[in-house]
Amino acid sequence: MFLNSIFSQPDSLMLSENIDANTISIIELFAQGGTAGQIIIIVLFILSIITMYLFFERLFSIKKALYQDEYFFNSIKDFLYDDKYSSAIDLCQNTDTPTARMLEKGISRIDKTLDDISTSINNVGKLELSKLENNLAIIGTISGAAPMIGFLGTVIGMVLAFYEMASSGGQIDIEMLSKGIYTAMTTTVAGLIVGIVAYISYNYLVSKITKAVSIMESVSIEFLDIIYDKKNN
Repeated sequence: MFLNSIFSQPDSLMLSENIDANTISIIELFAQGGTAGQIIIIVLFILSIITMYLFFERLFSIKKALYQDEYFFNSIKDFLYDDKYSSAIDLCQNTDTPTARMLEKGISRIDKTLDDISTSINNVGKLELSKLENNLAIIGTISGAAPMIGFLGTVIGMVLAFYEMASSGGQIDIEMLSKGIYTAMTTTVAGLIVGIVAYISYNYLVSKITKAVSIMESVSIEFLDIIYDKKNN
C-alpha cells in the first residue's frame, strides 16, 4: 500500500500540472471572446452596475416607508383628540415618510366628509406608491433582457466559429472549434448571472413594497376610524 502510494505520486503530480496548465481565469476567458463578445460583456457589466445602483437606491427609499414610529402616530392621535389640527399638520410636514404625507392630506381636509377624506388619502397613497415603484421596471427589464443579450453574444460567436470552419476549406480544427464555442458561451453565462441577480432584486423589492403598502393602508384605516368617531360623537 505504501509502495503504491509512492509510485502513484508522480502520476498525481503530472495530473495536477496538467490541470494548472489548462486552467484559465474568468477574465482571460472573457478576453478571448472576440470583439463582439467583449462588447456584449461590457454591456452586461454596465447593466449589472445599473441593477445594483437601482436596487440599493430603491431599498433605502422603501426602508423609509417601512419605518414605523409609534411616537409619531400616537402624537397624531393625541392632536386629533385635542382638536390641535395645525400641530398635527406641522408634525406630518416634519416627518419624511409616505404615511406622514398621507395623514397630512387627510388632516388638511378634516372639515370635509369622511368619503372626501378617504379619497384624498387614497390619492396621496397612489402617488407615494408610484414613487416607491420608481425605476423598478428598469430592474425587471434587465432581468429579462440580460440573458437574451448574453445568448445573442453566444449566437454571434457560434456563427463566427462556423464561418471560420467554412473558410478553412474543409480543414476542420477541433481545437479551434471547441475554443470558439466555449469562449462564445461565456456571454450566456454572464447574461444569466446578471439576469438572475436582477430577477432576485426585483422580486425582493416588490415584496418590500407590498409590505410598505400594507402598513400605509393599516395606518390610514386607523386614522379614518378616529375621524369617524370624532364626527359621530
